[in-house]
Amino acid sequence: QVRFVESGGGLEQPGGSLTLSCTASGFDFEYHMMDWYHQAPGQERIEIARIVQGGDRQWYRDPVKGRFTISRDDRKNMVFLRMTNLKPEDTGTYYCNVPQPPPAGQEFPWGRGTRVTVLS
Repeated sequence: QVRFVESGGGLEQPGGSLTLSCTASGFDFEYHMMDWYHQAPGQERIEIARIVQGGDRQWYRDPVKGRFTISRDDRKNMVFLRMTNLKPEDTGTYYCNVPQPPPAGQEFPWGRGTRVTVLS
């Protein structure tokens, strides 16, 4: 059974930093691209960063480009999001998952996410 467990969120001042972690299980992690998603209060969940298999290429949505860094450790089935120069608009719940829609034939349920609050 696929499972994602996110951690590392917290309360930060603008300009602060956080590193989010996600531990994945129940599927062949190393063979999948991985995304981080952000759901701001009252908004839809959107992908903000992606890392390919092997980790040698990343993509970022414009608002986080240059401030966030996605990485992965395939030995530990983990993906990370280093967040720097945090802004109030980064507030929300962060999730990891495979790119959506997920591959056919297997369910990739969402984890509980980890909450980030950046004071305004």
